[in-house]
Amino acid sequence: MQLAAAFPDAAKDIRLNLTAVLQQSVLSPAQRFGVATAVAHAARAPALVTALASAAGTELTPAVAADAQAAAALMAMNNVYYRARHMLGKAEYAAMPPRLRMQRLAAPAGAKVDFELFALAVSAVFGCTTCVQAHERAVVEGGLSTAQVHDALRIAAVVHAAALLVATAPVAA
Repeated sequence: MQLAAAFPDAAKDIRLNLTAVLQQSVLSPAQRFGVATAVAHAARAPALVTALASAAGTELTPAVAADAQAAAALMAMNNVYYRARHMLGKAEYAAMPPRLRMQRLAAPAGAKVDFELFALAVSAVFGCTTCVQAHERAVVEGGLSTAQVHDALRIAAVVHAAALLVATAPVAA
């Protein structure tokens, strides 16, 4: 990926890891780039979103790209709500309905299991235990393996680190 090539030598590990996780995976190319794009959106890294779309080519269909962005936005909302509710640890909060619209979870543009995978990756970045567990359960029940979940988490970790570099380190154009 051209953007990763511009990372400073101090970030060589991230540069090499980004290339590796996007090429060597048990996930399909659409799943890899969907996870990566969702995390880049969640990290507020538009330059990285653009670079990923360029690197993905036709593997990042409009439906996958739209689902990645929707997963990032929904998890930005849900992860705050469910993580805080979990941290409070009171049964009263758990008994209250969220009353938050989440229809895209039920009707994604692409494959439901892929949307859940994107949501899992973003939830891992945002650190919501409740959401990570719920989305992991959904993807495994949807037919994905623990190896696929593992690769999605690896991609999420590396893309999150790359987003930090894009936001903080001067890179050559």
